[in-house]
Amino acid sequence: NNGETMYTPNSGLLELREEIASYLHTSFKLRYEPNDEIMVTVGSSEAVDLALRAFITPGDEIIVPSPSYIAYSPITHLNGGVTVEVESSAEQGFKLTAEALRKVITPRSKLLMVNFPTNPTGAVMTYEDWLPIAQIVKENNLLVISDEIYAELTYDSQHVSIASLPGMLERTIVISGFSKAFAMTGWRVGYACGDRELIAAMLKIHQYTAMCAPVLGQIAAIESLRNGMQHKEHMKQCFDERRKLLVSGFRSIGLPCHEPAGAFYAFPSIAHTGMKSEDFALQLLREVGVAAVPGHVFGSGGEGYIRCSYAASLQKLTEALERIEDFMKVKL
Repeated sequence: NNGETMYTPNSGLLELREEIASYLHTSFKLRYEPNDEIMVTVGSSEAVDLALRAFITPGDEIIVPSPSYIAYSPITHLNGGVTVEVESSAEQGFKLTAEALRKVITPRSKLLMVNFPTNPTGAVMTYEDWLPIAQIVKENNLLVISDEIYAELTYDSQHVSIASLPGMLERTIVISGFSKAFAMTGWRVGYACGDRELIAAMLKIHQYTAMCAPVLGQIAAIESLRNGMQHKEHMKQCFDERRKLLVSGFRSIGLPCHEPAGAFYAFPSIAHTGMKSEDFALQLLREVGVAAVPGHVFGSGGEGYIRCSYAASLQKLTEALERIEDFMKVKL
């Protein structure tokens, strides 16, 4: 009705970039200039792709904690890079540790890709966790891509961005969007923030490929930041209730499950069944009609686990647990 169906500037509506800047400063102590340090993208996925395309040259090693989101490695390979996995463990809460990071750094290391809270484990990093990581990054002159799409969905602590640590803002691209915390997956609005020269490099690619994020989505994103905060908090409370149900349910069934501190995934271990994660997930689907993602797709560190989303009603989650329990009785 208002005729707002046109292209926007390549970097997105300035009004939205100003709202994002204000939101990040208030919520996570990150300060960015809306004019040239923030760009709006077609979801956070495009932002990840743009960053890797802009900063990878053939043969560069991209360090990725494992398990981690399934898209990072394929995008790295599409852009000529080499993925190097950093192992993490349930015993350490699936956090990235300085000891593990140091083991994989080589002269070809270019970039550290992090995603906390993490898909699939729900792991989070505290300020104290980040301190030694930031020191290693600076010592080795690495860039960081920090995918913080689940930043608002932390349950027992406040999210801490690695970019907020001393000396890290200028060498970090912070990526986020509206898909998760604001339940706007189909609107395809994300954003990337960082040093103006880094953002300018990404913008060169974005303007000739996507051109701009959908204007309707950008307008909706402005509305969400101005008037959606109370709804966001209510949704997080619902997720927290589901989180506790699923974790306790898995443990009572006999599936060890570390407690996710963020995002909306549980990552129970199925290692004691003796089955590969893909076989377990396929049989679970075929025999009792419950869909879970096999852990191996999230990297070598994911084998022996399955990912279960709790972005569903309590009723459906309860039924899923009952079906999984029946499945386990037959298999063990």
